[in-house]
Amino acid sequence: MKTAYRRWGKRAFDIAASAIALVVLSPVLACVAVLVRVLLGSPVLFRQKRPGLHERPFTLLKFRTMIAATDKAGRSLPDDARLTRVGRFLRSTSLDELPELMNVIRGDMSLVGPRPLLMQYLGRYTPHQARRHEVRPGLTGLAQVDGRNELSWSERFRLDVAYVDRLGFALDCTILLRTVMMVVTRRGISAEGCATMSEFMGEAAEAGSRDHAAARNAGSAARAGHARAQEDIR
Repeated sequence: MKTAYRRWGKRAFDIAASAIALVVLSPVLACVAVLVRVLLGSPVLFRQKRPGLHERPFTLLKFRTMIAATDKAGRSLPDDARLTRVGRFLRSTSLDELPELMNVIRGDMSLVGPRPLLMQYLGRYTPHQARRHEVRPGLTGLAQVDGRNELSWSERFRLDVAYVDRLGFALDCTILLRTVMMVVTRRGISAEGCATMSEFMGEAAEAGSRDHAAARNAGSAARAGHARAQEDIR
């Protein structure tokens, strides 16, 4: 059964809080916009189609953090090669996310909810994982305060669906407060070996990746044990 907060309270809270945040943070938004324009050039805003409520696409707004660098064949370079020093700073402080407050005002997003991912991921979700689109995507969410990009995809989706089932005012307030702490400590900005987060290729691909990692770790442990045994022999 839908609660009053689910029906209209969450949207009212989003509008009121986002409007206040935009006014209070307007000097910060202006300074970041100038910084991006001077150091990274135009455009200042990064725009990309993302799936929203019930998988309906919308245009996500963020401050630009990467340069448009390509290789000799014209292909975009990896994220870590295109992510600039100022871009890393904006991401680590989450300042690049501030324009998404306009997405919240428009109704594309909520302050709290599963993060909006890429359109090409839609066909890769399991039916259970796809439930993350039963609510509006958020600036922050349960997965972000429980590990952010340090989590595996399966762990992120489990937390996203858990949020859908547990959605409430108290939970949203808790997530927002914990988000402030995450931003201050700058935890979970990127996944291991990636500038941001590796691409989600589907449940089967991730299971294979986990098996490969487990085998690699087991091999490392076996080699370490063998080395210790050799040392004992000597």
